[in-house]
Amino acid sequence: MKAMKSIQTLERQDKQVASVFYKEWQRVNEGVELIPSENFVSKAVLEALGSIFTNKYSEGYSHKRYYGGNQFVDEIEDIAVSRAKQLFGAEHVNVQPYSGSPANQAVFFALLNPGDKFMGLDLASGGHLTHGSPVNFSGKLFKCVSYNVDRKTQFLDMDAIRKQALAEKPKMILSGLTAYPRKLEFKAFQEIADEVGAYHFSDIAHIAGLVAAGVHESPVPYADVVTTTTHKTLRGPRSAIIMCKKEDRLKQKYRPDGKKNLAELIDFNVFPGIQGGPHDHVTAAKAVAFGEALLPSFKEYAKQIVKNAKALADVLISGGLKLVTGGTDNHLILIDLTTKGLTGKGKEIQMALDEANITVNKNTIPYEPATPFNPSGIRLGTPAVTTRGMKESEMEVIGANIVKVIDNHSDKNVIAKVKQDIVELSKGFLLYPDL
Repeated sequence: MKAMKSIQTLERQDKQVASVFYKEWQRVNEGVELIPSENFVSKAVLEALGSIFTNKYSEGYSHKRYYGGNQFVDEIEDIAVSRAKQLFGAEHVNVQPYSGSPANQAVFFALLNPGDKFMGLDLASGGHLTHGSPVNFSGKLFKCVSYNVDRKTQFLDMDAIRKQALAEKPKMILSGLTAYPRKLEFKAFQEIADEVGAYHFSDIAHIAGLVAAGVHESPVPYADVVTTTTHKTLRGPRSAIIMCKKEDRLKQKYRPDGKKNLAELIDFNVFPGIQGGPHDHVTAAKAVAFGEALLPSFKEYAKQIVKNAKALADVLISGGLKLVTGGTDNHLILIDLTTKGLTGKGKEIQMALDEANITVNKNTIPYEPATPFNPSGIRLGTPAVTTRGMKESEMEVIGANIVKVIDNHSDKNVIAKVKQDIVELSKGFLLYPDL
C-alpha cells in the first residue's frame, strides 16, 4: 500500500480504515470524475477540515455565543463571512448551514408558512429535490406548482413561466438547477416575482463558482435570498451558505418571532430554527476556499470549466449522441439515451462507464419516459477534471471513450480497452501526488 503522509498516524493506529483511504486515492487518480456536483478541494482546504476546530461547540453567532471559549471561532466565522460577501457582493451572509438542503429548508421556513404555494423547476427537467419534489420536505410541507422546460426545445421559456406565475400567484418563485445545462435568466425571474408580489429565492449550488468568477450571471443583485453549496464549482468543503438582502423587499408584517429584517429572519431560521452548533472546522475550510476563489487564478479556472464542457459536448455530439438542449452553457451536460434505443438504461450505462473508470451519474431527462430509478439520461460535468488540469484536448479523449462505452456497453473487451486509455490519460494529472 502507498504510504500517505497525511494519514501516517491513522495508518499506525487503524490499518483497516487507512487502507480504504488509499483505495479512494487510487480510484480518483486512475479515473476521470465527471459527476458535475463533485470536485477536488485544495490541500489547504483539506487541512482546515481536519483541524483543531472540529473540537469546538459554538451555538449562536459570531460574538453572540452560548458557550465560552469561542473567541477564535468568531475570528474564523468573521473571515468566512467577509470573504463570502466580497466574493458574491452580498449584503448579508450566513455561513453556518451544514449543507445545501438544510440551507434551503431554512429559507422555506423563513419566507413561507406551511401550505403556502411556491413555484420551482420540475425535478425531471433539472430541478432539485428541495425545489418541490413530493418526496421532499419542500413538497410535503408546502404546495409546489412546478414549472417546466419547453417540451420541444428543452429550454426554459420565461414567457410561459410568467403566465404560470400570473395564474398561480405563488408566494415564492425558486430559480435554480441541478441538471439544466443552460444559463438561468435571474433578472427575468426577478421581474416575474416583482409582478406577482412573490419572493425570489435562487439556489445556485451548481453554478456558484461560475457566478463568483463572472462566467455566469449572478442572482445576488436581484433575488431576495440566494443559497449555494460550497463544493461543486466553488471547490470548497461539503457545506453551504445563505445570502440575502438585509431588508424585506415585500415588507411582510407577519413576524411573530420579532425579527426586524430579512437578514435576522434568515439567521433565526438557521439557528435555532433547524440547526444547533455550526461545524467550525467546515467554516474554517469555507474561509480558505473563499480566499482561493477571490484569486485571479480562480477566474481562469471557471472559464476553463465552461470551455471544457463545450469541448466535451462537441465530441459527444460528433459521436452521434443527443444532448438535452443540444449542448451546454455551463459546467454540465445531459445525455439523452433514448435516440440510441436505451430508454430507461441510464443506470446500466452508468455502471458500464464506472467499469471503464469514467464516473458519471444516471439522471432523468425532461419528460422522462422511464423512471427516476432507471432513467434515460446520463449527467456529466467538468469541474473535477478541470481542477486536475485537463483541457480541451483531454476532453476529446474522454468524450470519444464515452461514446465507445455507450455504443458497446455490453462488450467487456471494449470497456477494458477504454479503462486502459483512461488510466494512461490520468497519469499526467495526478491528484494530491504527495498526500
